[in-house]
Amino acid sequence: MAELALTARLNPSAADARRGVVRLHPEVLTALGLREWDGVVLVGARRTAAVAGIAGRGTPAGIALLDDVTLSNAGLRENATVVVTPTTVYGARQVSVSGSVHATRTIPAATLRQALLGKVVTVGDAVSLLPRDLGPDISSTAATQALSRTFGIAWTTELLTVTATDPRGPVSIQPNTAVVWGAGAVAARAAADLASAGTPIPVGEASRGATEAVAFCTAAGTNAATAGRTAAARGCTPRISVEDMAGMRSQAAKLTEWLSLALDEPELLRTLGARPRLGVLITGPAGVGKATLARAAGSPRRIVELDGPVIGAAESGARLREVAQAVAEIGSGQGGVLLITDIDALLPVDAEPVATLILDQLRAAIAEPGVAFLATTAHPAGIDQRLRAPDLCDRELALPLPTAEVRRALLEQLLRRVPTEDLKLDEIASRTPGFVVSDLAALCREAALRAASRAREHGEPKLTQPDLLGALEVIRPLSRSGMEELAIGSLSLDDVGDMAETKQALTEAVLWPLRHPDSFARLGIDPPRGVLLYGPPGCGKTFLVRALAGSGQLSVHSVKGAELMDRWVGSSERAVREIFQRARDSAPSLIFLDEVDALAPRRGQSADAGVGDRVVAALLTELDGVEPLRDVVVLGATNRPELIDPALLRPGRLERLVFVPPPDTAARREILRTVSRSVPLADDVDLDALAEELDGYSAADCTALLREAALAAMRRNVDAADVTAADVLAGKTVARPSLDPIQLDALRHYARNREQTAGSESRYL
Repeated sequence: MAELALTARLNPSAADARRGVVRLHPEVLTALGLREWDGVVLVGARRTAAVAGIAGRGTPAGIALLDDVTLSNAGLRENATVVVTPTTVYGARQVSVSGSVHATRTIPAATLRQALLGKVVTVGDAVSLLPRDLGPDISSTAATQALSRTFGIAWTTELLTVTATDPRGPVSIQPNTAVVWGAGAVAARAAADLASAGTPIPVGEASRGATEAVAFCTAAGTNAATAGRTAAARGCTPRISVEDMAGMRSQAAKLTEWLSLALDEPELLRTLGARPRLGVLITGPAGVGKATLARAAGSPRRIVELDGPVIGAAESGARLREVAQAVAEIGSGQGGVLLITDIDALLPVDAEPVATLILDQLRAAIAEPGVAFLATTAHPAGIDQRLRAPDLCDRELALPLPTAEVRRALLEQLLRRVPTEDLKLDEIASRTPGFVVSDLAALCREAALRAASRAREHGEPKLTQPDLLGALEVIRPLSRSGMEELAIGSLSLDDVGDMAETKQALTEAVLWPLRHPDSFARLGIDPPRGVLLYGPPGCGKTFLVRALAGSGQLSVHSVKGAELMDRWVGSSERAVREIFQRARDSAPSLIFLDEVDALAPRRGQSADAGVGDRVVAALLTELDGVEPLRDVVVLGATNRPELIDPALLRPGRLERLVFVPPPDTAARREILRTVSRSVPLADDVDLDALAEELDGYSAADCTALLREAALAAMRRNVDAADVTAADVLAGKTVARPSLDPIQLDALRHYARNREQTAGSESRYL
């Protein structure tokens, strides 16, 4: 069989990144007897397989372009020699993969197959979730939508490991291939929990756990969920100490005390007239370490663990059998802790009739002497309320999001065995509001990939500050339902031209309460609760919010008012409550209510069966209700302030009203200069004169003008190198001012009235 030795180079194309494609010169494909999109074997330090594509023009015949994952699978550095060999690739009947704890718990098999469709893999390969999306009959739309919905932004950086294929050898993943999480995922889940707590994983620990799980599956003929449960019960899940639980030591101490009293000193409780039973519901955001806390507090006792999403996905009879087997195992006389992770997937709020039988099994388990029941959930409002009965989970333990200090401690633990250079973890901690342990682990993994790519060219591998800062541009906190994370980046209020009074007002009303709470306490006053930005469309209200978020390093959540309105009774009000609760959990935070006039219109004037009135009432209660709103600022934006319910604008709610006017000549000049940095303007374009001519143009209009001018240059000559004054004039005929003079006069009149009726607010207008 023909084979060729080529020089391996890293493929610079973003379209090919992590997709398992090797680009070859057409002459090389002809010499090997290959067609485009055939499978090939690559031999370096190890053997791997990939899909062959045609290299772009200018690529020498002796070069093979590999993406970073394929280069790593072949065990090669850039410019090393790789041997390319044609191979026969069969469609796989089944492929097993392992991945992170979050991936194994959230990505179903059908979505996994869609993401890997068309890729050629061998056992031991790393494979990304980025769909191949190249070649005939390959579509990634369904896969990317499903991954974004179930896994969040982290799916773009997740790497899986191929643990088994049927048949053996290079195989292609086809629409009829069964892609499953292998037994090794049980060990991977335990290892990920251990790593997220900052505890070093002993060499071989994960492989030992995987071996035991596989052996048990083979011997007993059970599924992976049962293997994971029994492996944990037999003690092959690595143990984590309470001292390693950075940021949650008080919760760990409390849970440890409860377990000690219920399991180790039951007679003391009986003497005091209390039953020695314990059921605890552990709540907190996804990825914060709930299951890790339960395992740490339960150590060194026997733990029988059930994975709620895995069991909940089975049919009702199988669900009941799994729970019954776990209850029988924990109640066999040895005692211990029964742990069910993500119990909302097993016992949702709209549970089936089998839920009653499952709850009866759990009651039977807790009634056994020496048995405690722990359950975890990231959605406490989405579980069957019967679980909170006094004879089940009569106690609840809430885990908050890590503070900046805790995030720094977690980063230190995650990186303590990594070679680093000149790290400033305080800066990283301050720029990661809303990040949980799993998010920080993903951040470190992305930074490590960047450091590894650099080390291939420059030698010694070290993790540096730019690696972490670059990873921050990719990794975002896990998506939270009901909220859209606002990308912060490096933008700050200093990047906003002009609008000095508006920026000062936002600094005092938003940043001061979060940065200097001690000053407000010393002066005996409460900080402002909320701010309303109002002004004509296109004048930079949302841009100001992004800059404000970058200046304050806040956890910012963007809520579009119209998206919260639901025709079902109670749904909209519940969404409002969930938004504010999550904002409290991620404090210091900023809630941005875009188009707030659609969310809180004047009451009594709508024909929507009272939905709008109830939403306004819920919003007013959350802003100034019984439960205090600490370290959370609400920022609304609208171009129709007169439509907002007046109760929302009183002191204690959205009490600061800030008018964002259209840009004046100086501001238009700054906007044009900023936008023109990326537009090559000819010498005859005078931005100062142009700014004078654009009276009535908003910031968005100025941006659109230069875009239309660039399009006019392309119409003049598709190879044009610059934009001339004639092109700008042509663009001006298309990009007309969008500001409505009548609406602008109304907003200015509204601002003047506010200034006259509330003199204390005049400096903010």
